[in-house]
Amino acid sequence: MALTLTVLLENRRAASADKSLQAKPGLSLLVQDETTTILFDTGPDDSFILNAAQMGIDLTQLTAVVLSHGHYDHCGGVPWLADNSRIICHPQIACERYASITLAGTPRKIKKLSRENDYSRHIMEYTRKPLAISDRFLWSGEISVPTPQAYGVISEKIPQPDYISDEGVLIYKSERGLVIITGCGHRGIENIVRHCQNITGVSQIYALVGGFHLRAASPAKLWRTRQFIQQQQPEKLLGCHCTGSWGRLWLPGTDAPATGDVIVLAE
Repeated sequence: MALTLTVLLENRRAASADKSLQAKPGLSLLVQDETTTILFDTGPDDSFILNAAQMGIDLTQLTAVVLSHGHYDHCGGVPWLADNSRIICHPQIACERYASITLAGTPRKIKKLSRENDYSRHIMEYTRKPLAISDRFLWSGEISVPTPQAYGVISEKIPQPDYISDEGVLIYKSERGLVIITGCGHRGIENIVRHCQNITGVSQIYALVGGFHLRAASPAKLWRTRQFIQQQQPEKLLGCHCTGSWGRLWLPGTDAPATGDVIVLAE
């Protein structure tokens, strides 16, 4: 049973892709096996829809839309989804969030990172717990992190650190091991992989796909990540979006999917 990943939107356009396809900071993947079709993230706007149309892809028969987390470059395209789309995500997806700097001990908002999407017109499945989408596809639910890192603030009366606790991943259980598809990897690749192994009972990793959030990581973090991934021995490493060329430099053998690419993971 093959798993096909079509890159509807990524930071870069593939060299061999139609020049009319748009590339923007963000991520949107169409993930399919023989029975299930999932849209994983939407990117920041309607680019994923325009690119799908240009590639001759029909997005009207989706099994589900999975949103990895509430940053605009992953859920900004929600307004362009068809009414009554089935959307699977964490309950905190719609939190208002900002990048920030700390001055005199007080966080100051500097850039809005969320979108005010209307989720009321969709069939929403909010869950912090893992959710089976099909026999092979699984939403991870909330990923436990021993020492979470804050990425900006959640806007409340008193702004609170934003640990991106709403970030989850899409898991595919293949005969060769788990395929783990990440949006940004804010929760840390090691934490993500351990969580997926724990909830599935499967230790073998076939492929890691998506954003690994390593484009500005320290050499120490990159070394730890490299060591951990080498221990897992995945057959495929597909690092796009926020993995960055710096992150890929530290992860030998990592491919870089781009807008317009179609990748088939065969079993």
